[in-house]
Amino acid sequence: MQQWLQKHHLRWKIGLVIMFGLLFMANHGFAEQLDDVKTIPKWEMKWGGPDDTIQNIITSSDKDQWMTFESGAEMPDKPKDVSIAWVRIQLPEKLPKDFGLYIDGIYAQQVSVYIGDRLLNEVKFDFPYDEQRSLLPISAEDGGGSVYLKLQTSMERLGIHSDIRLDHYTSLTHTFIFRDLQNIILGFAFLFIAVIMLICSLFLKQKQRASWISLSLIILTLGTIFLTYSPFLYANFTPFGALILNTFDVSLAIFLPSLIYFFEKIFDNGKFKWIRIFRKFQIGYSAFCIILMLFNQLNQFQFIETYLFFTLTMLSVIMIFEFILIISLSIVFVIRGNREAVIFSSGFAIFALMGIFDLILYYSNNQKYQFFLWKFGVVGFIIALIVILGRRFAINQEQMSNYSKELEFYNHQLQLSEKMEMISSLAASVAHEVRNPLQVTRGFLQLVAARTDDKNKEYMTIAIEELDRASVIITDFLTFAKPQLDEIVELNVSKEIGQIEGIIVPLATLNGGRIIVNVPSDLHIFGNSSKLKQILINIIKNSIEAFQADGQIHIWAYEKNEEVFIHIKDNGEGIEPMQLRKLGEPYYSTKTKGTGLGLMVTFRLIEIMKGHIEFKSQRFLGTEVIIRFPNVTIN
Repeated sequence: MQQWLQKHHLRWKIGLVIMFGLLFMANHGFAEQLDDVKTIPKWEMKWGGPDDTIQNIITSSDKDQWMTFESGAEMPDKPKDVSIAWVRIQLPEKLPKDFGLYIDGIYAQQVSVYIGDRLLNEVKFDFPYDEQRSLLPISAEDGGGSVYLKLQTSMERLGIHSDIRLDHYTSLTHTFIFRDLQNIILGFAFLFIAVIMLICSLFLKQKQRASWISLSLIILTLGTIFLTYSPFLYANFTPFGALILNTFDVSLAIFLPSLIYFFEKIFDNGKFKWIRIFRKFQIGYSAFCIILMLFNQLNQFQFIETYLFFTLTMLSVIMIFEFILIISLSIVFVIRGNREAVIFSSGFAIFALMGIFDLILYYSNNQKYQFFLWKFGVVGFIIALIVILGRRFAINQEQMSNYSKELEFYNHQLQLSEKMEMISSLAASVAHEVRNPLQVTRGFLQLVAARTDDKNKEYMTIAIEELDRASVIITDFLTFAKPQLDEIVELNVSKEIGQIEGIIVPLATLNGGRIIVNVPSDLHIFGNSSKLKQILINIIKNSIEAFQADGQIHIWAYEKNEEVFIHIKDNGEGIEPMQLRKLGEPYYSTKTKGTGLGLMVTFRLIEIMKGHIEFKSQRFLGTEVIIRFPNVTIN
């Protein structure tokens, strides 16, 4: 899965660049169209009744009922007992061929357009949606005439809330299409991303799937909201208008709990019970809204006011509360140093800033500006959520890798412990029984060697040396099996190292090397003097045996974090990484005649003295041994 994401990362970037480019071109083209069109400076409107016909309106002599509005003027509120409004637009005397009239914003469920008494176009919504647009072709013969619009609604809004424009029909057609192109591109882009993510979720682990699916639902519902928010669909697919409107409501109902669930999974993880309680409330309220939507539709929208109260007024309050809650918590996490909260807050800040810019442009352009920047803010917010999820997956992957390494380490320690336990049992039961015969045999060999010739004496000497070597091995076994610290006292590290210098310095000199000691005199630990000397001599002897040309051993010590550190570093032949992992195991040694028991005993003695040992080595550059013990203040 991770490899697939990395492989397609560049394609996603290219796709985003193309999408932003298309959106910019769409908006740029739309802006150019708005600059070139001509605006009708004045038009008239009157409230109508159910018995009004186009003939009555044309022949009516009551001019006092008509209200005159200039371009950009604010419409009056619809009276409660009124459901019909008539709009009259006076066309210029001279019109070129292939002209058109375009009204971008009409609040009405049914719009009937007349030129004179001739019905030119009629659009009727049998569902509670009242935002329409109208694009009409006008010929040169219509110059000087009047265009009448009959607007009808059962909802709260009624009238025209945009300029009325005249221009070439082809140019207005481009304007009409580009008006909703941004929503369509963003909607389908989000839907495509969400579908791909949902397919990918099939290949994820159960722990990762919840947050992944919740983000997929956020993107899916936002894409659906972009598409179903556009009046283009309602105008061109009117028979499916109710389905489109219900899809918008369902998407909004799913989006809110998905957002709070994603936030809970990424940041909260069950720490705050009241977030989980609010998420359950949000799910319940969304389910209630969906049930109310179905009930209202089955009853032919008779309960539209109740439905709008719960799905518009109340839901808006809940959305505001949810956004405040999410932002407040993200700020808390930012203060705590959570990087994901910083990314989340940045994405939400982009969305908020884009919305603010939209509002500034809207009011600076006399409320004629069409909102579009907030959509880019939503894109930025979604990208931030994807980055957070990707970063979380990377962290989980790193944690799994660390867990694997720790598991491997513990398995290694377990195997080593089992070996040690086996050797301890073997050593305790056999060592004493073997040592006595060896000592007797050695004594008789010495007696025989004293009475034999020189050639046989040489053989006897070799045999005695091998018996001594076997005795040393048995001693190591006994030390490992029962490492007893006969006397625990406070030790001066500098003094202890100084006492073994007389042994190790001549040994290093004989092997063509030298030893540099730099140990402060104020370092103290608790332990056994002889065992500490045994530990240091074993390690230093290994360094001397690894000497190359111009061998050197550097010994230094210091105190850090309430521990005493002793470093022994040589410039010998070094140890391979795979060999480092096996150091301290029984019968493993990097030396030709080594048994590995000396280092094994060293590890055990350090463990008994509550210390730790660490090896660092590089082939042909040398080895560094770091031993650390608790200082006297810890004990």
